[in-house]
Amino acid sequence: MVGDIGEKIKELGLLLEKDIFDSVLNFPDSASATTFLESVERASNQRIITKALLEKERAVVQRFVKTLSQEKQNIVEKVFVKLGIQLEVIREQSVETPKSGEVSEGKDGKSSYQIFYAPTGTEKKLTVSDFVGNFRARYQQLQRLLMARPELQANLVSIGKISADRQNLSIIGLLGEKRVTKNKNLILKFEDLTGSISVLVKHDDEELFEKASELQLDDVVGIKCSGSREFLFAREIIFPDSFNLSPGRFDEDVHIAILSDTHCGGKLHFGEELGKFFDWLNSEDPIAKKIEFLFFVGDNVDGVGIFPSQEDTLKLKTMKEQYELLASYLRRVPERITMFLCPGQHDAVRVAEPQPPVGKYYAAPLHEIPNLVLVTNPTLVKLTRGDKVFKVLMYHGASIHTFINEVKELRELKAHTCPAKAVKHMLKRRHLAPTHSSVVYIPNVEADPLVISEVPDVLCTGEVHRLDIDNYHGTIIITGSCWQAQTKFEESIGNIPIPCKVPIINLKTREVSVLDFEKKAEEVPEGIVKTSEVKNEA
Repeated sequence: MVGDIGEKIKELGLLLEKDIFDSVLNFPDSASATTFLESVERASNQRIITKALLEKERAVVQRFVKTLSQEKQNIVEKVFVKLGIQLEVIREQSVETPKSGEVSEGKDGKSSYQIFYAPTGTEKKLTVSDFVGNFRARYQQLQRLLMARPELQANLVSIGKISADRQNLSIIGLLGEKRVTKNKNLILKFEDLTGSISVLVKHDDEELFEKASELQLDDVVGIKCSGSREFLFAREIIFPDSFNLSPGRFDEDVHIAILSDTHCGGKLHFGEELGKFFDWLNSEDPIAKKIEFLFFVGDNVDGVGIFPSQEDTLKLKTMKEQYELLASYLRRVPERITMFLCPGQHDAVRVAEPQPPVGKYYAAPLHEIPNLVLVTNPTLVKLTRGDKVFKVLMYHGASIHTFINEVKELRELKAHTCPAKAVKHMLKRRHLAPTHSSVVYIPNVEADPLVISEVPDVLCTGEVHRLDIDNYHGTIIITGSCWQAQTKFEESIGNIPIPCKVPIINLKTREVSVLDFEKKAEEVPEGIVKTSEVKNEA
């Protein structure tokens, strides 16, 4: 396809920005890519195709998209979302998000649950003011959390009210700039709703300097410092942080299981092994009989057009076939078990987070399964039994890679091999994707849906295809296994997946055990145990 597109671009005499050229290569076929370029060139009478031109000719782009089939529309939408262009004509074929917080009774009078969906509406054209409003809302949400920290309650002032006199004070700010000086000190520029100010961190204060170096752009933190409105010197940095001081427990032996990245439909999909898991669910095993809830944390199918030449890796070539295969597995789950399924980047929904539930157009069979609940990414599920509550936060985890690439500690640990350590940073910052560029997202001016407003008992993710279990201040962290063999991309970056593992959590003891369904597996990989108790650090 690269050669075909290159020849057509040359024939038309066009020049494309690199991002535009890379995006065109992700179109479903060379014919639609050529039609798109011709439409833009003809309407604009411009031979240099830039992102700014596409924004200007948005109506032309929308008319082109309308001519595509539903399946190609879904692929092209993802291309434009990655470019940061939201098209009004591209609408999710997704289920309308139900109302959050309604209590649903469990099967046979057992545990109940409440679901708190992330808001996913995009009813209007997005503007810069929407993103500004999203950051304002995020700041206010995290500011409230930080104001409750006793360390910040003395001498807390707004940046705009700092006087010209030298003093000891505390501020809460969003990090907008970060740079190292010639003297190897660190200058951080923070802003709040009243103004901005620079804060210096000296390199000879090793502990503080290391903590400051860990800060990412757009982090909201508290800073204890000294100085005047001209300049401040940091003495302590305080993250919003997550503390589960009263971990949820049930009085009965209720179990939940967590799966992710099943990738149904690909040639590398472990269908036989996944089938064994569903056979086990229907067995007489005493643990299987105690499972009341299943969580599927994204990338449930392999998708179509997710990356160039993906069709060569697919066994099932359409999304509808892939979701039918997924449904054939889920129909085998006993009706006494309630399932929650959120999407990931490979599912038939938009890439931008929060992602809506998987819709009917491609996944109609899923909507016919009575004990399956389709939820947003992210979603908070509160399981209840009597007066006991156990909170599970589902997030597929697209931002994990950014954390690993940007945080020094994680880079040095090569944290793709221990991804739960990256998830700890989400809890520490109380945000699933704090840096503006870490994920594609839809802004919300009322409340940032990626803020972790309530501390969960479990934060479960997928994305990295490696089972890892950890604990952060009383929250159990589980990064999910996968049901797919190592891909060429994973091989190229040295990522070795840990497939076919299912973590089981006993909600009475908070003990985590791992079931291994890998074919011919003689032993569990290093770092994974058959049964382990996750102790609370709080």
